[in-house]
Amino acid sequence: MATIAELHIPADEFVLQHTLDTLDVDFEIERIVAHDPEEIMPYIWATGADSDELESTLEEDPSVDEIDRIARPDDAVLYQMHWLDSIQTLVHILIEEEGTILVAEGNRSGWFLRVLFPDRDSLSRAYDFCRENGLSLDVQRIYNVDDGRQGRFGLTNEQEETITAAYERGYYDVPRGVSLSDFAEELDVSHQALSERLRRGHKTLVENSVVLGRGEEEDEED
Repeated sequence: MATIAELHIPADEFVLQHTLDTLDVDFEIERIVAHDPEEIMPYIWATGADSDELESTLEEDPSVDEIDRIARPDDAVLYQMHWLDSIQTLVHILIEEEGTILVAEGNRSGWFLRVLFPDRDSLSRAYDFCRENGLSLDVQRIYNVDDGRQGRFGLTNEQEETITAAYERGYYDVPRGVSLSDFAEELDVSHQALSERLRRGHKTLVENSVVLGRGEEEDEED
């Protein structure tokens, strides 16, 4: 069964360690191309640092062989980089275990990855490989793809159904197509109960799609 895992890797054990240690910068990987075990070529967004200072720092980073600036919209810069150092983990995930990296974000607190594995066994092998090679891989959450959006985003069935209904009724439109009170009446629940259900669902969505790996996991379900 296909499995999605959310992983955390310490910044000092992975790529771009020098750059993250030197500058207060945020990286978001747009796409990774892995053709063979010798070369990883990610497309990566960088925000939060002066581009000239960033590029001079990247040139000194031992994990980077080449950098090419692709685009510079607004305050972000898109690069294509050739990684040399500390890439055995990504190579193993992408080639050996046929994993697909859905999300990858890096900052001084570490790297957060959401990876699609063909099954639990491939995830287990990737985890063992990282441990055997001295990488402190922390598996924060695991979802089954068969669970659908609930599995991917951690929503309860009730939260997913409520948020979907709210969207369809125009609750998120500006101006709103339905008030919270009228929406609660339609669902035959109290105003307070609906408000709390939506807030919990929104928090879970933000944790699992925007601030990957930084939110605290809630055990409480509606």
